[in-house]
Amino acid sequence: MSDNRTWRSGAVIAAALAVLANLPTNAEADRIPPRTSVIHSDQIGPRWERVEVESAAMGRPVTLDVLHGSGSGPRPTLYLLDGVDAEGVSDWLTKGHAADFFADKPVDVVFPAGATGSMYTDWEHPDATLGWNRWDTFLTSELPGAIEPYLHADGQRAIAGVSMGAQGAMMLAHRHPGLYRAVAGLSGCYSTVDGTGSAITALTVASRGGNVVKMWGPPGTFDWLTHDSTVGAEALRGTVIYLSAASGVPGATDLTEVLRSPDIVSALQSAGGGVPLEAGARFCTERFAKRLGDLGIPATVHYEPTGIHAWEDFSAQLGPAWDTLATAFGR
Repeated sequence: MSDNRTWRSGAVIAAALAVLANLPTNAEADRIPPRTSVIHSDQIGPRWERVEVESAAMGRPVTLDVLHGSGSGPRPTLYLLDGVDAEGVSDWLTKGHAADFFADKPVDVVFPAGATGSMYTDWEHPDATLGWNRWDTFLTSELPGAIEPYLHADGQRAIAGVSMGAQGAMMLAHRHPGLYRAVAGLSGCYSTVDGTGSAITALTVASRGGNVVKMWGPPGTFDWLTHDSTVGAEALRGTVIYLSAASGVPGATDLTEVLRSPDIVSALQSAGGGVPLEAGARFCTERFAKRLGDLGIPATVHYEPTGIHAWEDFSAQLGPAWDTLATAFGR
């Protein structure tokens, strides 16, 4: 079988599932010595800190924002992943009202930055626009061993994300069974090999100037299969799962945001793009939820009758997502 074999081969599917079954469990991951450390920090607010973590995998320092939780520690850790832009400061903080939401929550929240268009995964090759990305290794093997001792964390962790970050969070959870007690995906797509999932993954990378072939090779080949959370869903058994998506139909919140804009024409154009994106996320979420149901894996799934792919709609789902994630911490 050639290197360009496709996921449709039963032998390839069996091999991919074997690879997933042999990825490190939580106990194995805890034995991996930390290969990185916090090298710098700045206080942004009373409970908001920006830190730099040295990463051997990435070959550079990675910037993170941290919201320290309420109450006395130690506390669990939530890794909250941004959408496709994922630039210098997470949009969860600049647009998603996360600092206000978590102000009274007993959890430390870590927001990685600089993952623009990367899918939060390990790339096979450097990209001319997006650079060198080894986010899977950094987030699972390096970062917990650096940031959690720094935070005096209690060892309990969850991961969540929106859009590209939702897909990234679910991939990391299924590829590293037991590393996270809970995972939440908001308005994401969880397949990388079916027609919709493959197209959305490729478009996500291309939308920020990246070459998707540099990531996992040509679409449909082996590494695309091993990153498909629908195929690898069995590995999520025992993990607390939350999923949400809206319909793609603009609601009152979306129209109000357009009216508040100083440039209503541009705002309407932007909102119009959010309609098909959210409709696609809804389709993907329904398919993934069905897969979990077919396997008998419990999940909390929430569908909004209105809402588009926009931050006001995403932030509205943060409360319900946290309510589910918190159950994994006994909160």
